Formats: sequence, structure tokens, C-alpha cells
Amino acid sequence: MLTLINLAVLALSTLFFIILLAASLVEREWRASTIAFFSMLGNAGLWTVFYIYTEIKFINIINILALGFLVLIAVISLVKYFPRREARDTSHIIQYDERDNMFSRNNLKNNPEQARQYYENHPEKEEGDRKLQEKPNIGEPGHTFYDPLYSPVFDAAFTYLNRTRQVSEGEKAPGTVETTPGEVTGVIKQLARYYGAADVGVTRIKPYHIYSHAGRHSENWGLPVKLDHTYAVVIMVAMDIDMIKTAPSLPVIMESARHYVESAKIAHIIAEYIRGLGYRARSHTDGNYQVLCAPLAVDAGLGELGRMGLLMHPVHGPCVRLSVVTTELELAIEKPGTAHHIEEFCEICKKCAHNCPSKSIPQEEEPQSRGCRHWSIDQEKCFAFWKNIGTDCAFCIAVCPYTKPDTLIHKLVRFYISRNPINQRIALFFDDLLYGRKKKLPTANPPQPLSRH
Repeated sequence: MLTLINLAVLALSTLFFIILLAASLVEREWRASTIAFFSMLGNAGLWTVFYIYTEIKFINIINILALGFLVLIAVISLVKYFPRREARDTSHIIQYDERDNMFSRNNLKNNPEQARQYYENHPEKEEGDRKLQEKPNIGEPGHTFYDPLYSPVFDAAFTYLNRTRQVSEGEKAPGTVETTPGEVTGVIKQLARYYGAADVGVTRIKPYHIYSHAGRHSENWGLPVKLDHTYAVVIMVAMDIDMIKTAPSLPVIMESARHYVESAKIAHIIAEYIRGLGYRARSHTDGNYQVLCAPLAVDAGLGELGRMGLLMHPVHGPCVRLSVVTTELELAIEKPGTAHHIEEFCEICKKCAHNCPSKSIPQEEEPQSRGCRHWSIDQEKCFAFWKNIGTDCAFCIAVCPYTKPDTLIHKLVRFYISRNPINQRIALFFDDLLYGRKKKLPTANPPQPLSRH
């Protein structure tokens, strides 16, 4: 009987290591491939010894202990238990003012009167902001990863994206098409996926989802945001992991720009579709938001808020870009699905914080901000690093254990992580072992920045 059990364990464990090795080779993760290969050999040798020498008492005892340990780990792995977390109290959260955003503050160098008004109210920010404003804008010469041929690629995408702002709003069609919330929500979700969304969710809009004042563009700077829509459709697109792995070099901002464009395209089409049904709708895209995407995405059930302050999707992790459509059209909201407990993993992982080149990501507990406990970063430090290197960095996204392809091995790991805290610590140990705890920052762009796509 013991011989048959050993044979079964040998076969199953070898199959596991073969799957791990194959996935690592496909991903070009050479450290993981090497460890998987030698682990497979060592594991095969161990269980072969147990299989052959079952009559030797000493080996037999070790064999039984090893099997017992495997059974214990298997049982623990399947237990679904997490201590109850204190829910975030958003009842007193203060709306975020878009004028405080670093992109808005960087634009103040072009608007002296608006700069004067802002720094009269925020004198503590003026000195640091002025130093950042003197540095070249992202995409201009003078950065670590600037390339005269390739940097204009992402700049062209953002310029195009800015020109699409005019289609974010429009007149609704006269009359309304009769439909039910469930039916039209289903069509909208199908439409989003048809045009390339990796996921899409719906939620009711709450005050803290909306900016208090506009700040990104000079024409409406400082005006209160008046958005009376009741529902939001949150659109998520997934970025190419191979491009993001080059972080913080040039391919990351090319990929980021590409998917801001893709998410905008979907949002504009859905907003136009809803207006065609006779209801008001507005698309919110990069550089043209009236709402905060990450809180909306969390409340729409697309994932959880990660340590880096970004949405953590259960499949694609933080390697995503978002856009939103808000509308007066009544939509159907699905009941929350199974919890993935990503926030609990973020609490113990800290890999993004340990690797952040600008030390912008907190390593401690969730900070309090605007009257609510939630993950947020030091945006001044983060943006300063962006303006030094000339990209939007994304190193935190690249090192995140959730930034992995949706292959069989990673599906298993994500399921394993969702079960209990012990599994999470074991998974983190092996992620550090296979992929490394600290990643090395590249100092130059790859030879062909677009070749990985």
C-alpha cells in the first residue's frame, strides 16, 4: 500500500514541477526555471528512494512522516478561513480635489494666476512643486529613458487621447428605449468585452467617488464638479505583462498609453450607446476624469485596493488600466462574488514597497487619509521619480506577485492564496524564492522597445 502511495505522490509531484518548469520557461523567468528543474530532480529522487527502499525501517519512518506532512499541508490548504476584517468607514470621507493631483499641480507652471491661487491656499507645497515643474515633462529630452525615436510614440497616444475629450459628453437621443436594468446592463457588459475589456463592473455612485473640484485643465480649473449621475460602469483592460516587466524603462509608458487609449475607446462607445438609448451619459478617461477610478472599481466588484493604491484584480492584479462611464440610466448591480482576500496578502507581501525606487509606497499599516483608512502613496515622491526617468515607472506593478500570466500554475496559486493566511505566507515565501525578493532596476531601454508586444 505504501509503495502505491509513494508512486502516486511521485507522479503527481513530478507533474506539478513539470507544469511549473514549463510555465517559467514560457515566461522567460530563468531563476524560477532553474529552481523548478532542480526541485523536480530532487523531489523525484526523494520519492524514488521511498518507493524502492520501503523495507528499510529508518527510511520507512521518514517516508510516513513525509506523507503525513503532505496530508497536513493539503488539509490546511483547503481550509477557507480569514479573520473578519474591519470594514472601511467611508461615511465621513472627504472628496478628493483634483487640483491636489500631481498632474494638475505640474500644469500650474503654464497658468501663473491659477498657481498663485493654489499656493496661497497650499504654501507648503510650492517649493517642492516649483522644483518639479522646472524639470522636463515626461516625453521630453533630458530623462534617463528618453529616446528620440520611441518617446514620441507614447506622446502621440496621449495627444490623441486628449483630443478625444470632446466626445466624452453629448446630447442624448429624443425619447427613450424601453428596457429593464438587467437586460441593458447585460448588453453594456457584452459591448465592453466585445471591444476589448478584460472585465467590467457596475456600481451606484457615492459622493466620495466624485472629485470635489476640477483641476486638470485650465478652462475649468477650480470649478466644483457637478455630476448628478447615479450609476457607473467601470471598464478594465489588461496590459501586456512582458512590456511591464521592462519597468521602469520606455516600454511601460508605451503600454500604459496604449491601454489608456483602449479603455477610452470602450468608454466613449458605451457612453454614446447609452445616449442613443435616450439617457444622459459621460465617459471618464485618462486626463478627463470627474470621478476616481480605483474606488469605483473596488465598489463595482472588480477587485480590491492594493498597497500601492491601485486596483488589484483577482486575475490581472495591478497590471490594468481603467475608464468609467457614468449615467442616469438605471443599471443592475450584481451581488458581491467570492472574496479573494487580496488585501490580506498585500498586508504581508510588501514587495512593491520594498522595491519602490522612490520609497513612495508605505510599508506600515494602511494610512488614514481624507477621513478614511485606505492605501495611498506619497504622490510627490512618485511623480518626482517619473520626471527624472521620463516614464510612468510601473516598477511596483512589475514586481507584484499578482502580475503573472493567467496560466494553470498561476490559477492554482491564486486559488491557494484565497483560502487562508497560512497559504498566503507559504505562497509569498515561494514567490520570493522563485522570482526574487528584490528586483534590479534597468539602466537603459531594451534595444527595440516595441518588440515585446
